[in-house]
Amino acid sequence: QVQLVESGGGLVQAGGSLRLSCAASGIIFRYNRMGWYRQAPGKQRELVATITSSDSTNYADSVKGRFTISRDNAKNTVYLQMNSLKPEDTAVYYCSATNYQQYWGQGTQVTVSS
Repeated sequence: QVQLVESGGGLVQAGGSLRLSCAASGIIFRYNRMGWYRQAPGKQRELVATITSSDSTNYADSVKGRFTISRDNAKNTVYLQMNSLKPEDTAVYYCSATNYQQYWGQGTQVTVSS
């Protein structure tokens, strides 16, 4: 059974930082492309960042230079370091694992106050 469990969300003031974690089980983690997505109220889910099995990264333009995705294959965990947070970063953040199919976590709320 595949499980992706996100943690680290919360309430932070604009300009602050948060670090999200996603612990994976039930998959061969090192072979999966891992990603973070987010969904704000009334909006579609959008890509935030991805990291491949070879550590190649990709970011949405809106978070480039502020967010950093990384992975620890020994811990089956992917991280999202979020700095210089803005109110428009407020959303539910979802972890994703993709190999032959895509799996999703349950999401963690990030709220940035102005």
